[in-house]
Amino acid sequence: KMMIMLSPLFACILFSVALICVEGTTITGQLRLPDDTPVNSTRITLGDFMTYSQIDGTFTFYEVGEGIHLLDVHSHTYSFGQVKIQVKNGEKPKCIEYAYPGAPKQSISASPLILKAYARFQYFEPKRGFSVFSLLKNPMLLMMLVSVGLMFLMPKMMENLDPEERERMQKQMQNQGDPSKMLSSMWNDIQGIQEEPPKSKPKKIGNKK
Repeated sequence: KMMIMLSPLFACILFSVALICVEGTTITGQLRLPDDTPVNSTRITLGDFMTYSQIDGTFTFYEVGEGIHLLDVHSHTYSFGQVKIQVKNGEKPKCIEYAYPGAPKQSISASPLILKAYARFQYFEPKRGFSVFSLLKNPMLLMMLVSVGLMFLMPKMMENLDPEERERMQKQMQNQGDPSKMLSSMWNDIQGIQEEPPKSKPKKIGNKK
């Protein structure tokens, strides 16, 4: 009977010892913007633990066991750093933050753990306003401006040319309507052949009676 009475007592003692051993560390922190505005209703994970930030941006993880844990802030609006937390019983947690993957680590305080947003996500490209320079990038507009410029400059250029050159330019402009004449004129220019003036037909001399 004595053994039967002691067995429940022994079980209670073992259960109490187990609770003491399982009891971990409490980690508290706060999410803030660069202007110290709190960020609420944001999901935060610490290994297998999960919680949400309160109205004032604070969050708490209870009974965190020994080891190295990874804390992530899952925000769709702001970019927060990733924190590695080393927990040892009887010692204060040690925290190392990485602003982004591959960034150099920096040690931060764990009591409390203050996490500030580094950037704001931009999902949409801002609408561009009207710009005169954007019109100059249009090839059709550039061709139209060049054509208008040539219309004003060609008469002045023709006035400064020699009569022979002016006549030659006029012939080239006339040949633009006929592709065959334009190609033949270009071929003659390449070979250096000058067009012969049209020969006059000989006049018939009638027999004098």
